[in-house]
Amino acid sequence: MESTTRTRFWPLVLCWVIVALDGFDLVVLGTVIPTLLSTHELGFDAPAATAVATAGLVGVGIGALTVGPLADRYGRRVCLLLCVTVFSLLTLAIVIAPNILVFGLLRVLAGLALGACLPVVIAYVTDLMPRERAGKATTLTMTGYHAGAVLTALLALAVIPDWRVLFAIGGIAGLVTVPLIRLALPEERRGQQTEQRPTVRRLVERPYLTISIGVWVASFMGLLLVYGLNTWLPQLMRDAGYGSTDSLGLLLILNAGAVTGLILAGIVADRSGTKRIAMTWFAASGVLLAFLSIRLEEVTMLYVAVFVTGVFVFSAQVLVYAFVTQLYPPEIRSTALGFAAGIGRLGAIMGPAITGLLVSEGLAYPGGFYVFAATALLAVGALAIIPARARIAAAPVTAPE
Repeated sequence: MESTTRTRFWPLVLCWVIVALDGFDLVVLGTVIPTLLSTHELGFDAPAATAVATAGLVGVGIGALTVGPLADRYGRRVCLLLCVTVFSLLTLAIVIAPNILVFGLLRVLAGLALGACLPVVIAYVTDLMPRERAGKATTLTMTGYHAGAVLTALLALAVIPDWRVLFAIGGIAGLVTVPLIRLALPEERRGQQTEQRPTVRRLVERPYLTISIGVWVASFMGLLLVYGLNTWLPQLMRDAGYGSTDSLGLLLILNAGAVTGLILAGIVADRSGTKRIAMTWFAASGVLLAFLSIRLEEVTMLYVAVFVTGVFVFSAQVLVYAFVTQLYPPEIRSTALGFAAGIGRLGAIMGPAITGLLVSEGLAYPGGFYVFAATALLAVGALAIIPARARIAAAPVTAPE
């Protein structure tokens, strides 16, 4: 048992680090948007910022949809090596972007590579851990997502208005990770092949059709919340009358709450059922997001409200991913996760786009929080149509060595 624990430890740590890179990308644009808008550097204004945020998320969504099936077929380790390398080099190149067009193009191409990482890592972790610990393993790994976001927000507080430093740090961190993936992350044993080859079509055939629809809608709504909040929360709080420092500090607190929520959510979900807890978490998110539409004069109360909102909003989305690992067999797990993440990225595109439109029209506060609250409740409805546990016959597979 001790040997098995040691064998799993470093791959799990490395998966956490890879997810942290995704967390960096989650908030980095949100931390620099206020500076780019105030200085108009590279030609940024509110519509341009919305366009760049949207284009980058399109790249991430396409990457998730396309690489997940490839990882199921050809191996997860090689996909992670390639994707992290490409993402890191392109993120580093943003430092020398001469104009907004090149900036946006680099974000799109980096997103293509990064989009594949999250579903592949979750599938890898799920294969590595016993089924009864899948929820906890998934949510603990995803703490890297928000730890990366928190670290990025902290760095932003230290280096803004020199926004290029953030992209330099993110690119270098990714390049340092690449040789560690090669050294510490074992390739899956592929000696035992399943009779059924992984195929996208299986996701929309019985018994998976209803499951897939519910998962895709919930993921869409969840990522609309995650990206809408992380991209525009600093600007929303500025519109509400809070100061610049408070706005970035609230982004930090939001993601600190997310890390706490992920630790709690996995433990509770493994004990009480992932579907039930995911629905509860989304419902709580809706109530809390509506509460944030009220301007709070007491700063301490504001920070507490944002922290608790982070506890529920972000772990709700991760519980959707954990639920996916329980609903589909291993041979299509990366594909199912890739489509959940990829279709969910459409929500990630809509979140910043809708909020950006509200910002441009001067309606973001409090209207943005009402939109977010309604979105969370729609996710509850989507999860309600999914059976708590699908009766599927999964072919035996072996975990990574």
